[in-house]
Amino acid sequence: MSERENILTRVREALTVSTPKPGAKQPGKAASATRDFRSLLPAVGATYEEQLALFRANSADLKTDFYCVKDVEAVKAQLASWRDSEKWRRIASHAGSLTEAVSSSLGLPVCRTDAAYSTVELEASDIGLTECDALIAQTGSVLITNRSAGGRALSVLPPHHIVLARRNQLVSGLPEAFQLIKEKYGSNYPSMISFITGPSRTGDIERILVLGAHGPKKLTLFLLE
Repeated sequence: MSERENILTRVREALTVSTPKPGAKQPGKAASATRDFRSLLPAVGATYEEQLALFRANSADLKTDFYCVKDVEAVKAQLASWRDSEKWRRIASHAGSLTEAVSSSLGLPVCRTDAAYSTVELEASDIGLTECDALIAQTGSVLITNRSAGGRALSVLPPHHIVLARRNQLVSGLPEAFQLIKEKYGSNYPSMISFITGPSRTGDIERILVLGAHGPKKLTLFLLE
């Protein structure tokens, strides 16, 4: 028997074995032995303060810069400081109550991705400023869609992705995040749903961590309390 036939035989054998769905009772096993899929996920506190602390800790582990601020004026002040110190020349953003308030205050050319735009201008932008659908305490992730974050490219091409979120957008875990998407969009799902967990990174070559290999090398989150 050739190696190809060996592999196909093993695949056929594997396909005959049924796998129970997560949380389903298995025949011949006590109900207590059934594992809820939530037990496989990291524990999350019940209160907002506990979830915020977990998100902050996960952000630090992921090399995400996380700021809790009082209002949009605090965001404007911080970005203006970075604009001057890092000598930004152009930013990219999209329509949104938070993004428009902040981007208009910086006095820089803005590449808007929710209208016709040049990819050359987008790539040349110093930051990509977006809103989001949710922040996930369980994993330290940012949930975005093409509708909430100005399309597919805005969160990927600029070297620094800055996300603006509100207090009520912090959710405890992944199940709650998926439920939020279901309730928000119904059957009309966005064409792109992405969970951003820290800046782009890779360790493929000699296990050396490199940031910005496939996207932004810096991720900054502002949570408006």
